[in-house]
Parts: sequence; C-alpha cells; structure tokens
Amino acid sequence: MDEHIEFNRIRPRIYVETPLSAEEVNQRIRKELRSESRLCDGQSTKGFATICPPEKDQHFWSPQLTITLEETEERSVVRGLYGPKPSVWTMFVFFYAAIGFAILIMSMVGLSYWSLGKSAGFLWLLPVLVFLFFTLYGVAYFGQKLGQKQMTNLHRFLERCLNEEIDAI
Repeated sequence: MDEHIEFNRIRPRIYVETPLSAEEVNQRIRKELRSESRLCDGQSTKGFATICPPEKDQHFWSPQLTITLEETEERSVVRGLYGPKPSVWTMFVFFYAAIGFAILIMSMVGLSYWSLGKSAGFLWLLPVLVFLFFTLYGVAYFGQKLGQKQMTNLHRFLERCLNEEIDAI
C-alpha cells in the first residue's frame, strides 16, 4: 500500500461494490471504531457512517468521511464523500456567495452608471473582489493540503473495514 494517497479534487468521492451486506459493513465500522488501535473516531448507524480524525488531532481543516451504505440484490454499495466539517463547508459557501453577489450587484450598478455617463469610480473594486474570490479558493486548497494526512488515515480506515484497497474518484 502506498504511503501517500493523492486526492485531486476539493471533495473526493469513493464508490465500492462489496459482497458484504450493508449490516456487515456497519458492524465492521463499529468494531473498528471501538478497537484500541483505531486511527479514527466517528459514528455508524444503519446505512450511514461519519468518520473523522481522533478529537485530540482535529483542527479547523480536519476532514471527515461521510459514508452511505445501500443494499442491492447481490452486493452492497458503499459511497463515500471526503470533505470538511459541515460548518467549514457552509462558511466557504457563504463567502463565495457573498463575494459573487457583490460582484454581480457592483457590475450591474457600475455599468449602468457608466452607460449613463455618470461617474462609476467604484468599478475599481471589481478586481479586488475577484482577487478575494480566488484567494478564498487558494485558502481552501491550502486547507485541504493541511488535512491530507488525516484524509489518508480516513481512507485507510475504510480500507481496513472492507479488507480491500479503494481508489478515490
């Protein structure tokens, strides 16, 4: 197994079909969460699990793995989504939306003033807002890199529960 697993997207996903039943997968996750040598904390209920780094190792940029389990006729499907905690994700969506809304309003008002021949000096703020937008993206990317090792541990945790290697998609 590689020492470093590369996750290329902001919110990588996994999809695994396993011969185990959903309840078996759930039991394995619960057993692993209770073991002394566990790498992660979390909770598991019927058809759903949330796995995160141990509380003592968590920081603002710590990722979590959200897993859903579905039964098909012959197999079980395990779907997972790696990402930040919901509060961090909500904060970034709020800032992206606020900056995008400000760009839209300032563009409309500024271009309206400009087309009427009035002073539209505040249009110089548009490049500043665009810069803030891309800076926010850079901060999110940097945060993902800070949580890379923990994300790898979450991935290995799930691999251990399923007894197979999984590729992130």
